[in-house]
Amino acid sequence: MGQNTTHLFSIDEFNTEFVRDTLKEVWDALEERGYNPTNQLVGYLISGDPGYISSHKEARNKMTRLDRSKVIEVLLKEFQKQQ
Repeated sequence: MGQNTTHLFSIDEFNTEFVRDTLKEVWDALEERGYNPTNQLVGYLISGDPGYISSHKEARNKMTRLDRSKVIEVLLKEFQKQQ
């Protein structure tokens, strides 16, 4: 692309991608420890209790850095895309 081309940057797209990547990392860490990632993530998203997320591979720290409502928003948008 040339220097005269304007590129659009969307913070919402960046945030969505960050949430997606983080969820994937947390999901993989939970599976690796033998947990059911769906159950653990639902428990955390409903209650806000980080005890549902293993500290393996910093999964708990990664998950608690995210706003739970943003995670739910991303999940719903991804679901809507599938319809």
